[in-house]
Order: sequence, then structure tokens, then C-alpha cells
Amino acid sequence: MNKKKPKYFILDVDGVITNGQMIYDHSGKKYKIFGQDDHDSLKIMKKYLNILFISGDRIGFKISKKRVEDMGFKIKFVPSSKRAEWIDKNLGLKKCIYMGDGIFDHLVMKKALYSIVPNGSLEHVSKSANFITKNNPAQRAVAEAVIHILKYFFSVNFSRLKKIDL
Repeated sequence: MNKKKPKYFILDVDGVITNGQMIYDHSGKKYKIFGQDDHDSLKIMKKYLNILFISGDRIGFKISKKRVEDMGFKIKFVPSSKRAEWIDKNLGLKKCIYMGDGIFDHLVMKKALYSIVPNGSLEHVSKSANFITKNNPAQRAVAEAVIHILKYFFSVNFSRLKKIDL
């Protein structure tokens, strides 16, 4: 089967590379929990696709921005209600693989070239996805998605890789 190759991998931050929890103290939101292996897998992925993170979390955006930029990627603030329109206008939805879990992410997933949700996403969001990870957010769900994408679209077999230049 000849699949159309994607150009972009767009990832929502909260509930995908974080566990989605909001950790507050008396002064407000302070922390987010990020997972392991996601960064290393994305470093491999960037040889195949342009990677962009988006977040609709205005309050915690500085935390997300710090982590994403530490990994060497870019992040944009895009409210959930404008996400499909923004991605289509700026990148072209039919050129994108989208990974999200939010209550409105199904609106993006239905129009994207390919879509992925982490395990535990809401049922209506999961039903709109092409692939559901077995792993939970911030517990290697992104790494699992990367392995799937590289195998599905680019015929990369991770079990046969001997050396990875990160």
C-alpha cells in the first residue's frame, strides 16, 4: 500500500507528554510531570518529520515552553477551539500527524492525515484516532507513537537499530 507521507508531527502537551495533572500550591500552578523516553524518541523522529508542540494551557504555558524548548523543539499557544483552523491554515491538516487527548481534539483528528491518542483518552476522542497507544501519557506514550509512526510511514524497524546518533 502506498501511503501519503506526513510532513509534520503535531503534539498537544498536556495529557500527551505530561500526565495531565495540574499541581498547585497556595500561589498557583507550579509543576507538570513529564515522561521518560519521549525526548529520545522525538530526537530520532525529527530526522523524518518536522515536530511542533501546541498547548491551550495559558496558565501553565511557561512550564510547557521551558520543557519543550529544553528538548530542542518549538511550541505554540493555540486554544483548543481554534486548533483545527490554526493547524490547517499554518501547516495543512492533511500533511500532519496529530497526537492529542483533549475533549475537543477529535475535531482535529477527523481532519488530520493521521491521528494518535494515548491510552486513557475519552471515548469519543479515541474513536476519532487512527492509533491508540497502550502506554499512558507521560509513561512512554509518545515514544510508542514515534515507533509506530516510523514503522507505519517510513518502514523503520526499531528492533534492528544498532546505533542511534542522538
